[in-house]
Amino acid sequence: MRPRILAVANQKGGVGKTTTTISLAATLAAYERPTLIVDIDPQSNSTSGLGVTVGSEQATTYQLLTGEATAVAAVVPTEFPHLAMIPATPDLAGAEIELVGMVGREFRLRDALQPLEGFRFVLVDCPPSLGLLTLNALAAADALLIPIQCEYFALEGVSELMRTVDEVRRFLNPGLAIDGVLLTMYDERTNLARQVAQEVRSVFGDLVFETVVPRNVRLAEAPSFGQPIQAYDLRSRGAEAYLLLGREYLERMEVA
Repeated sequence: MRPRILAVANQKGGVGKTTTTISLAATLAAYERPTLIVDIDPQSNSTSGLGVTVGSEQATTYQLLTGEATAVAAVVPTEFPHLAMIPATPDLAGAEIELVGMVGREFRLRDALQPLEGFRFVLVDCPPSLGLLTLNALAAADALLIPIQCEYFALEGVSELMRTVDEVRRFLNPGLAIDGVLLTMYDERTNLARQVAQEVRSVFGDLVFETVVPRNVRLAEAPSFGQPIQAYDLRSRGAEAYLLLGREYLERMEVA
């Protein structure tokens, strides 16, 4: 079975893209769905957040996009069952410049991932921009997951992302779907968070997951220990939220 490729994207930074990528992937793996994370953010936070150290001989998404390595060669296992990744390093920032002069530059990731087998889900952690790296992710993806933080200006940038999605559908990937919109950093004590959640639901309707990810210190701490929240503190509210999200997502995909 071909894996479902899910791009986790929002051009606004600090909305929980990497946390969502790692935590949802870890949950899907915990449900015994073989899952791969592809880190195409030059900040490489997904890579460090899973405790993956990139050696000098290890292929990364940079080599993947430039054609110097295959996806199969770039996959590294993690210490967590059913979870693997293709790591990134800051060198990836140079790939965006190199891609400009390449034929089929928007399809480099799609073409590289096509031979992959053995995974049910592939989650692509995108940079906080709408440059060529994110376009590669959108061109390769079956669907998009959009994290939106429950703070002021929450929808800032999302309208531009949606315009980009429309353009991608027209010219690069007609089948690109939206698998869901996720409310993150929700603080139930504030009126602002409730108002933002209401506004997002009014705009995106049923695309918004019922599960809401709370603002949680343990979620912020976990990456510095190179662990997903489920391994760092399974009893935390953040871990509970992402376990619920994983179940909800699988129910949407009808594979639970």
